[in-house]
Amino acid sequence: MNINALIHYTQQLLQVERFKDYCPNGLQVQGKTEVRKIVTGVTASMALLQAAHEASADLILVHHGYFWRNEDPRIVGIKRNRLAFLLKHELNLAAYHLPLDAHITLGNNVQLGNLLGFELEGFSGDPAIIAYGQLKHVVNLQTLAGHIETTLGRKPLTIGDSQKIVKKIAWCTGAAQGYIESAIELGVDVFISGEISEQTTHLALESGVSYISAGHHVTERYGIKALGMHLADKFQLEHQFIDIENPV
Repeated sequence: MNINALIHYTQQLLQVERFKDYCPNGLQVQGKTEVRKIVTGVTASMALLQAAHEASADLILVHHGYFWRNEDPRIVGIKRNRLAFLLKHELNLAAYHLPLDAHITLGNNVQLGNLLGFELEGFSGDPAIIAYGQLKHVVNLQTLAGHIETTLGRKPLTIGDSQKIVKKIAWCTGAAQGYIESAIELGVDVFISGEISEQTTHLALESGVSYISAGHHVTERYGIKALGMHLADKFQLEHQFIDIENPV
């Protein structure tokens, strides 16, 4: 598969033009012209680059790539080492951030909701990135947190009364704790995201909307994996998801 054709398809699939993002979405580092194997992962760390090379990847497809807004533009240190590795081995690197979070079938939010058994009702926010819906069965907050821990393999941080009854929920993967006020306006019982800030605790307790910080990395494993599987199936490519452990 030609890399340019593959990227063109993916850009259209994820409707990249809809989003004002913090980084460039699409091909970030150009490598080999032909792609036979895709390796997906959450973040383009050196550990992922090395693992992808060892797995004979032609394209590394990630959620967190490079060239973030306001970062130091100099090609030195860690950035120099990563780029040098990609160029030396002719590895293509493509990244999709907000467009992957928000996609209605392959996105991080939809994929996490499917995994946890949530009943999706719709999306809120600008862009429409906050998922909301209901639990299939009414449970208390402690039971919901336990279900998340068992499913994701990471103990979440939970703010709120452990015996509070939960039915209506909202969720947004990654560092989306800043959306808690939008979740409060939705009138949900609990908001689930990946990270937590100091002020999140106060907003949760004072509003009565409980908060679950389930982990940035573990909540964003599933969209990029689903995208890689979709591309592999459509274009008859090989695909491998490599999970580089991250406790955050």
